[in-house]
Amino acid sequence: MQRTIFTEDHDAFRDSVRQFIAKEITPNMPEWEEAGCIPRDFYYKTAEIGINGLQVPEQYGGGGIDSFLFNTVVYEEIGYAAASLGGFQVHLNTVLPYFLEYANEEQRQRWFPGFADGSLVSSIAMTEPGIGSDLAGVATTAVRDGDHYILNGNKTFITGGIGADLVIVVARTSKDETNRRNGLSLIVVERDMAGFLRGRNLHKIGIKSSDTAELTFDNVRVPVANLLGEEGKAFGMLGHNLPQERLSIAITGVATATAAVNLAIEYAQERQVFGKPLSSFQNTKFVLAECATELQAGQSMLDQALIALDNGTLTPADAAKVKLFCTEMQARVIDKCLQVHGGYGYMTEYPIARLYADARVTRIYGGTSEVMKSVISKSLGI
Repeated sequence: MQRTIFTEDHDAFRDSVRQFIAKEITPNMPEWEEAGCIPRDFYYKTAEIGINGLQVPEQYGGGGIDSFLFNTVVYEEIGYAAASLGGFQVHLNTVLPYFLEYANEEQRQRWFPGFADGSLVSSIAMTEPGIGSDLAGVATTAVRDGDHYILNGNKTFITGGIGADLVIVVARTSKDETNRRNGLSLIVVERDMAGFLRGRNLHKIGIKSSDTAELTFDNVRVPVANLLGEEGKAFGMLGHNLPQERLSIAITGVATATAAVNLAIEYAQERQVFGKPLSSFQNTKFVLAECATELQAGQSMLDQALIALDNGTLTPADAAKVKLFCTEMQARVIDKCLQVHGGYGYMTEYPIARLYADARVTRIYGGTSEVMKSVISKSLGI
């Protein structure tokens, strides 16, 4: 089924992005996975072709594009190439929207040019040891002391936390015994602030090119000028961006599942079994037919949600439905496509193996599948 949500401008941009990925990403993925991070100059290279500043207002050096469809093109092409750039995608797809929505003019002048030209890399620190998805249980504190906050606490599983220059930290600035959601704030910690400590780069089963950090804040003095948005209102602010964040994960899910199907078809046509191509066996045909059907269902669902996001009508429940379906579909499809590869699919030199390992986390971060079901069921009044 032909997609109708993109224009000729999107198609031209896609061609440029695809060429960039073939030159700058695909050949380097093994090295980046071995290093456990993306080199810093990569952000400057993506900035040169306009990726970093797509949604940054023009007066700060960006493209000033309101639509999310250009971002979609970028993350689809990364997925189609069977690549994984978690930290990069979080930087622009998850963190930047908070600055776009809540930064005041002084902060915009201070930080937006760096987003646009690649000189600033960002991350967001929500998760703490022991609290998981329970953001209302955040124990990190930020106590006001004149023109500064004194920040104390620990965060874990922070994507891009090792290399980030700016880290949005979810911290408790006040306590409300009647409602735990009240009193949380977003505090922007900068790279060289005393007491800001980065722990080890955590080892993961997938998305190995993305650094994932443990962060410690030991009496870090953060200027009040680094408060993002209104003090004590972070819980609602975090919820504001969740639909886009969850949709971005669904984009990766559909794109990588597409890559898996293409890889499986190519392998099945080349692989000889009992003197015949693997693709000639009915089981192979049926498995790939199932995958293609699930993939089209997910793509259609995603495209409708992308239109709603641009129109400002995407609800949290609908975003949760899209993330739930697309990431669960991603897991099923990639698993079947790996099975088509047989033993070779288990070898890390084959891209399908990377897709399989990388896919597992999409049902966890951005809200687990179980959290998605809770959001959806609440919208049903049950």
